[in-house]
Amino acid sequence: MLRVQVRQLQQGPVATEGTLEPDAPPFAGLAVRLAEPVEVDGELQETGAGDFVWRGHVRTRFAGECRRCLAPVTVAVDDDVDVVFSADPDLADDPSVYVLDPDPDVVDVTEAVREEVALRVSAFPLCRPDCKGLCARCGADLNAGPCGCAVAGSTS
Repeated sequence: MLRVQVRQLQQGPVATEGTLEPDAPPFAGLAVRLAEPVEVDGELQETGAGDFVWRGHVRTRFAGECRRCLAPVTVAVDDDVDVVFSADPDLADDPSVYVLDPDPDVVDVTEAVREEVALRVSAFPLCRPDCKGLCARCGADLNAGPCGCAVAGSTS
């Protein structure tokens, strides 16, 4: 349950948990290819000023290519998330605040999950920190060993 009725929050914090499939509508248009569902759990609570705080945790894996050698790579996202939802127009320009309609009936953390997952995914993943990449001359994978090209600076 990632959508919580505001009237429930008036009685105290509400647990939020759910699973979003990689092809779920919230992830449409992301430049990230999710390799598995996004698991979400957390707690949403009202702060007393008409704002809401969600403290949650997101887990998933995304698939991509190593930026140096182009090998397939899968990277885990397993992180805590702290988010503020507010209808206060003075906070609308704050990028850390998710804007609500005035006098909301529901607080939906799904959009925050989408954005927070996207922020945690590197646009330039590596297959490993010491990846040697590809030879600029012949394109061989240097992680497999030397490519056999002439050493830079030698005469042919």
